Amino acid sequence: MPVGAAVGILLALVVVGSLSGWAALASVLALLFAASIWPLDSSGILGAIAGNAPPAVGVRQGESERTTWHAVVDAIPTAALALDAAGTLLHHNRLAAEMFPKIRDGLPMSQVSRSPDLLVAVDRALASDEERIDVELVERVPVERRVAATVSRLARPGRPYAPQVLVTFRDLTEQDRLGQMRADFIANASHELRTPLASLRAFVETLQGPAREDANARTRFLKLMALQAERMTRLIDDLLSLSRVEMRVHLPPRGIVELNETASYVCQSLEPVAEAAKAKVTVMRQEAPARIRGDREEVVQVLQNLIQNAIKYGREGGTIEVRVGRDAPRGSAVAKVWVSVTDEGPGISPEHLPRLTERFYRVNAASSREKGGTGLGLAIVKHILNRHRGELRIASRLGAGSSFTASFEELGSS
Repeated sequence: MPVGAAVGILLALVVVGSLSGWAALASVLALLFAASIWPLDSSGILGAIAGNAPPAVGVRQGESERTTWHAVVDAIPTAALALDAAGTLLHHNRLAAEMFPKIRDGLPMSQVSRSPDLLVAVDRALASDEERIDVELVERVPVERRVAATVSRLARPGRPYAPQVLVTFRDLTEQDRLGQMRADFIANASHELRTPLASLRAFVETLQGPAREDANARTRFLKLMALQAERMTRLIDDLLSLSRVEMRVHLPPRGIVELNETASYVCQSLEPVAEAAKAKVTVMRQEAPARIRGDREEVVQVLQNLIQNAIKYGREGGTIEVRVGRDAPRGSAVAKVWVSVTDEGPGISPEHLPRLTERFYRVNAASSREKGGTGLGLAIVKHILNRHRGELRIASRLGAGSSFTASFEELGSS
């Protein structure tokens, strides 16, 4: 098979999304090598990129050969630069242009990146026979990010139209962020479980010792133990719920949900909770049907979390208004239907609003725990709305209450 045809196969796989990273690229190349289409030596893929391929693989000299390795560099699923024997940029792909906004072919490598470690690695690759040099780059401006760079030696000098070095980059910033999120999540979950467990152990030890024969103390401690057990149960239930939602976030819902009916159902089911808190929940339905494509159980969970939060943190004896509405489409935008939950509570300071959907984030941790909050309710709401391609809008003013609005695309409007 000619190299040009094999490159065409590689490009087609990239276009249809079969290549999601270096692992996928390696898998495709491995299949080609296994079929003896491209041998893994200087006359194979690296030879094709470097311009050393013999006539047997069908690579012509000059412009045809340049077009071939350009196509290979463009197909690499990470930022990639091809350099000549002088360290001058011969070609770069689209992802490299996004990473280095001022990049252009013909620039020396020192004007593409100012990282001393990367420049030294390029010089080493050009001056020695090292086939691969790995470098880690840490950038502070305009934003902090960590990037892994690989400098690969491709060919011997002497071919003016062929690259001698290939530099590829892999941004590790998102990987680091997710790793930190996992670490924080485990630490927070452990802390939230450790506190009630420590209380339970202390109560058990007291009942086994000094309060063994004290009926009043036994009754009081058993009640406290039941409350701590309920707290752990809520936390575990929310953790499991969040895990289920995250596993399904990529699956679009297929059911149909009518928001008027769903809002009325949730408000009715929470009436006992509202009465216990001396609060009143009112529902204002939209006259026309408000239908969305959604998972009814998850939409119910969104409204339950928002209304329960309004009951917990709203004004004692106050009113919670649940309203269903519709926003008419503007221009090419689709119509939106929404459910808002508004309380008469103390309100939330502006600096807290952007972080309310973070896991375990609380405006007042002591008050939240006292009222049975786990710190996961709004995180669950956010993930469910992401799955439904919806949006959570939060508005609040100190002393004037808060409003949480879950917005969805109206069924049939797109």
